[in-house]
Amino acid sequence: MCFSCQTAATRLAPVDAATGSSATTADGRGAPGHDATSVNPAGLPTAYEHGNRLTPEGTSVDPILVEIVQGTLASVEMEVETAIARTSRSPMIRDAHDFRAGIHDRQLRKLTGRSYSALVHPVVRDFPLAEMGEGDVFFHNDVYESEGGIGHLPDLCVTVPVFSGGEVVAFVQAFGHHDDIGGAVPGSMPSNARSVFEEGLSVPPIRLWDKGVPNQAALRIMTRNSRMPDSLAADLDAECSACLMGARRLAELFERYGRDTIEAAFDAILDQTTETYRREILGKIPDGTYVWEDYAEHDGVDEPMLHTQRITLTKSSTGGPGRSEQYPDGGPRLVIDFTGTGPQAKGPINHCGDYVGGNFLKKWLAPILRNLADTPERMAELDVNEGVVPLIEMRFPEKGTLLTPIYPAPTNARTFVILRLLGVLAGVVAKAVDGRMPADQETIRYTGVYGKDRDGNDYLMREVLGGGSGGRYYADGEDTIHVVPDSRNLPTEFTESRFPFLVERLGLAVDSGGAGRHRGGLGYEKHIRMLEDAHFMSIADRSILACWGVKGGKAGRPFEVTVDVGGPEERTVDALADAEPVRAGQVIRIRTTGGGGWGDPLDRPYDEVERDLRWGKVSFEGARRDYGVVATGDRDEPVVDVAASDALREQLRSERPDAQPFFDRGPGYARLAGGQPSADVDWV
Repeated sequence: MCFSCQTAATRLAPVDAATGSSATTADGRGAPGHDATSVNPAGLPTAYEHGNRLTPEGTSVDPILVEIVQGTLASVEMEVETAIARTSRSPMIRDAHDFRAGIHDRQLRKLTGRSYSALVHPVVRDFPLAEMGEGDVFFHNDVYESEGGIGHLPDLCVTVPVFSGGEVVAFVQAFGHHDDIGGAVPGSMPSNARSVFEEGLSVPPIRLWDKGVPNQAALRIMTRNSRMPDSLAADLDAECSACLMGARRLAELFERYGRDTIEAAFDAILDQTTETYRREILGKIPDGTYVWEDYAEHDGVDEPMLHTQRITLTKSSTGGPGRSEQYPDGGPRLVIDFTGTGPQAKGPINHCGDYVGGNFLKKWLAPILRNLADTPERMAELDVNEGVVPLIEMRFPEKGTLLTPIYPAPTNARTFVILRLLGVLAGVVAKAVDGRMPADQETIRYTGVYGKDRDGNDYLMREVLGGGSGGRYYADGEDTIHVVPDSRNLPTEFTESRFPFLVERLGLAVDSGGAGRHRGGLGYEKHIRMLEDAHFMSIADRSILACWGVKGGKAGRPFEVTVDVGGPEERTVDALADAEPVRAGQVIRIRTTGGGGWGDPLDRPYDEVERDLRWGKVSFEGARRDYGVVATGDRDEPVVDVAASDALREQLRSERPDAQPFFDRGPGYARLAGGQPSADVDWV
């Protein structure tokens, strides 16, 4: 018997996080019938205990102490992230802040909710708690052995156990997107990869530090495989040291109040989240079943096509957790069924989501539900931690789809799927609540250049530029935001001093936001003039399909990159590009996506269109075309001709078809759908 199977066989039966009962199915996806020798879809043992309460149901704890513990957890999480930001080296970690931290209890439940994080499950699967020691640091980035917590190989994850009384009581974890972990192209994200082997070095869970002593052999292997070894070594050291510091802080909390008290507070924190979402969020969705789908547009290998991601959402008022006098048949719950999702792609847009009952995806998607809160202020107060997990059941299709890929399918551009799923959930909920959800927002795109600097040294600059968020039923979308919390564009002063190019423009992309009663947020427009010959790279979606509008709102403008703007070799670059040549002196123009609009743009008040003209967010031509507003003057002093605008709006309304779909996908959809302007699921 292999070591991993032997250790698995001695552990407790798995506990389904949604129900609290022992169990998973024969395919490892979280339903009854699983025993201690079963394996998950990757062939790995899943017989490890997780998801249980730490204290008996009904255990009392001082609510003031719960507030103290909750505040301490948030403080430690922020301190860990601050330490990483201040001591790391690569632009992606230090400057762009593409990393996250999380705190989990010994039942592997995520306690903090300021941002998403990876999972502890694969570490505990391979290293029993009893074999862990103080000062240990565990490492992994293997997509298929991460239980769904790691989406692509550049996301490196470190996990540190917290000890109290000689036993593991919690975990501090950090993972971030690193510059390079090997593979076929600089940055480890080959756009046309056909297997995970082309994407870089894949490391299953290992003990990277043993009781405070780093494993220099493992570190040397990783840095030897990287084109940026110094940055990789420095970033890993920063993350390990920060998590060890966080573990010490948490150990002090246990020492101060005692293990029983702290664990009771942990349960109370998660119980509070469960009850809040049950009472304030799920109750806003009418009982019933709703279906919607959206698409990725290309996978880097096949020609552009519709790669479907479908959600069938079922809301019921019973069957969920919390059986009591108030909920004798259980409280409300959601079932998210991904049946109908398209087949596994040849290229790297797949995501391994069907592990641990979809535990990672539940916490990844749940923030969308916060939009149902009574007010925007209340929405901002709601965290997403393990307390949302019992309220959601996920059902996955058989192996071999975009969400259930078969090893060794490539995954480096999996954001095309998991970020699209945020929009699919928003769309299917919008159908249930008459559109009281945001329109579609930007998705992550990686752009950058690489080559030799003026001293002949290799360099790699990558950036994760944001885009516009969707219009909402009460407000416009936000400009140039990013779905990754606290992330940012790279400072011009930094990039110009380190890399051989000049940033000649960084501003808003005019007219990029989808028209609507509430306009979609605008994307970026960035111009980079190269000082040395180089190669441009891009891993981006939404270059054909646009961020959709809802309830009469129009789609935003898609992503676009142009090389040699205004020059003799001006050309549009494909959104998936590994090595587009750019000569010294040529300008690269990057325009990121605008968010979708919400509501009829012909209902947008004239004074708001005038303000957009004054602020330069909408052009005079765009105001006429998209909003039916005739204006004269200039940007400093625009003047709306009310009579002419009233007449134009009346004409535009008369030219519309009598019936319109609930969602507007923009003209790119028809290009990929054989001329069909909308999907069947777009109508309500």
